[in-house]
Amino acid sequence: MAQPPAPLLIGVSARIYHPDSPVLDLGGVWTKTLHYLEQSVALWLMTQDAVPVMVPAVASGSLQSRKALQLEAYAAALDGLVLQGGADVAPQSYGEKPLRPEWAGDAVRDQYEVALIHAFVAARKPVFGICRGLQILNVAFGGSLFQDLTTQHGPTVTHFAPGIYERNHHPVDIEPGSWLARVYPGLRRTWVNSIHHQAIQRLAPGFEVGARSLEDQTIEAISCHEGSYIAGVQWHPEFPTRGGDSPFDDQPLLRDFLQACAQRQGRRSG
Repeated sequence: MAQPPAPLLIGVSARIYHPDSPVLDLGGVWTKTLHYLEQSVALWLMTQDAVPVMVPAVASGSLQSRKALQLEAYAAALDGLVLQGGADVAPQSYGEKPLRPEWAGDAVRDQYEVALIHAFVAARKPVFGICRGLQILNVAFGGSLFQDLTTQHGPTVTHFAPGIYERNHHPVDIEPGSWLARVYPGLRRTWVNSIHHQAIQRLAPGFEVGARSLEDQTIEAISCHEGSYIAGVQWHPEFPTRGGDSPFDDQPLLRDFLQACAQRQGRRSG
């Protein structure tokens, strides 16, 4: 009897907690640098029977040297990569200085994720970015960001509403002929959640826009298919819709990414 195919193993970039300026002086484990996987991202991948595997970060000040963590080994062993959301991308990562101290971002995570991205792309493994993940993809390939949309772009759209977090939504238009239009045939406009104050300013060479915010034209989805599957969205598909806040079904995004992962390994996807 033929054995069922092994589940896809999907690498997930680590979110990083730095103990240098904790929100609360809790002591204990909070005095340590923590790498973590947000539960919603793991569960989102598991809805399509993929197995999430968090890839740890090693910085210059870590107990282990960078050489001890071979990102190429992860890229060879895993079927694809998802970049989690989280802290701001550091302006220095795209050649700028922070306009405000609170927008300094996480340069350590930037360096780790850029190296991780290039390792997976070199291995021809699909890469998918969520929110910050879209932004670091753009930076990794030569693009830049608005450090703060309200200050630099003056949008009429509320892209970040702390009090309601993922229940903040706004409409987006899907670009005809784009990757996203292929994933959602016949869908021209929809509503997505929005939890960000930074966004793409200059699009990286070789990338195309998949969607824009309706009112202020902020880039909300990107893709690049030159030699590898690379895509990202500015919203959070891992947060399920509750109470009819949004009609958008994010499962086709996940299926499209996982199908690319399965095809790369010569597997059949369900």
